[in-house]
Amino acid sequence: MNRHTDALLIDQLSAGYKNRDVLKNLQLPPFLSGQVTVLTGPNAAGKSTLLRSIAGLLPAKGKMTFKGNDLLFLTPSERSSWVSFMPQSVPTDIQLSVIEAVISALKASPMDAVSGAQQEIHEQAFSILERIGIAHLALESLHQLSGGQRQMASLARTMVRNPQILLLDEPTSALDLRHQINVMKLARAFAEDGRVVILVLHDLNLALRWSDQVILMDKGQVVSHGRPVEALAPDLIKRVYGVDIRLENCSRQIPYMVVDDLASL
Repeated sequence: MNRHTDALLIDQLSAGYKNRDVLKNLQLPPFLSGQVTVLTGPNAAGKSTLLRSIAGLLPAKGKMTFKGNDLLFLTPSERSSWVSFMPQSVPTDIQLSVIEAVISALKASPMDAVSGAQQEIHEQAFSILERIGIAHLALESLHQLSGGQRQMASLARTMVRNPQILLLDEPTSALDLRHQINVMKLARAFAEDGRVVILVLHDLNLALRWSDQVILMDKGQVVSHGRPVEALAPDLIKRVYGVDIRLENCSRQIPYMVVDDLASL
């Protein structure tokens, strides 16, 4: 028996599009409750494919167990009671206010995840907007928001369902520095509530600063995993990205990455 009873365990996972597997017999380290795991790697490494297969948006084969349940054998409704997914791109033509969009996401949850009268549902939706810091946008129309504001609204829609497994695909890509930090702090707080949190990030300094575990991927396979400074070691970054980097510590002993140049391969 695996001792990680509150971990998402993935073994021999194959997933992809049409007749092409992007991931082939992928074996991953445990995704532990209470930790933030960052998936990173070059474009087309398979990071988003992995998230989408966990979310049930792509057909997959293998084993994917969490708290005694194999997610691959659950119905979409059953899986959505455990997992919530925020995609990279957010639709721009939704004719709803921010609060209406969050309420609609809440009502789309399995019935046992939503209880109470309409007023209580509204209060639950508004509470997540306050936690994320966008309560002032509650009555704004989604299609009139900036890209970063829509991304924060999408995060609210993802988090309001109170999932045990939170999947965020490049959640900071359209955000300014303040909102990037806000999202990473929210991810940390959500993990500390006892949930599995998995993010796709291209910003390796955010990964170094905020994650407990990094999984470096390339061409559908795991190159390295572990503590951020180990998984993102200079020799691994050179091999995967083709650049020379240094890992330094700032005055507060927080690691950060300096990219020096393209590598001589």
